[in-house]
Amino acid sequence: MVVALKPLHEANPIKRVVVSTYQSVSGAGKEAMDELYDQTKALYVHDHKEPKKFTKRIAFNVIPHIDVFLDDGTTKEEWKMVEETKKILDPSVKVSATCVRVPVFVGHSESINIEFTNPITPEEVFELLEEADGVTLVDRREDGGYATPAEYVGEDGVFVSRVRQDTTIDDNRGINLWCVSDNLRKGAALNAVQIAETLIREYDLEPRGELA
Repeated sequence: MVVALKPLHEANPIKRVVVSTYQSVSGAGKEAMDELYDQTKALYVHDHKEPKKFTKRIAFNVIPHIDVFLDDGTTKEEWKMVEETKKILDPSVKVSATCVRVPVFVGHSESINIEFTNPITPEEVFELLEEADGVTLVDRREDGGYATPAEYVGEDGVFVSRVRQDTTIDDNRGINLWCVSDNLRKGAALNAVQIAETLIREYDLEPRGELA
């Protein structure tokens, strides 16, 4: 989410974000992927597999619960969405998150509502995202003209679709968009590599040992 939001925030400060995530089972590890696979097979033959990794059946279902519950009713995953967005983007940005586990093997998706400080149009968002590093705009207003997680497994980027004005926010300061990425690459392995590359480049570090 923050990869898509940062170029927008730099051009027009974001005041508030409301996000619903649709997170694949691979985010919970191999056992979670196995559980989705086993439950799906069982349902096709009218069998029943008790959930072990998840609190409820994940096959052909969605679960609005990731990580442990906190005292205020949010989950730790939702708390992390708030805190990490503030840390990476801007401490002044208000964030409300609902995190949902969905029966997808790989690839997280997000429905994002953004309130900006100043008026902004979808066309301006298109221009900013088309120039942003690591972001690909996939937004044709026709059947199939949008990104889905299954299409971008194995890709490094963040794919943005469904950019449109939110008319419920005054003065054209609201935008809705849809965001997709491979969580095993961009959410995990690739980020570590990119951080290391940035440190080497910005601090002029020399690789040592076998890596040299």
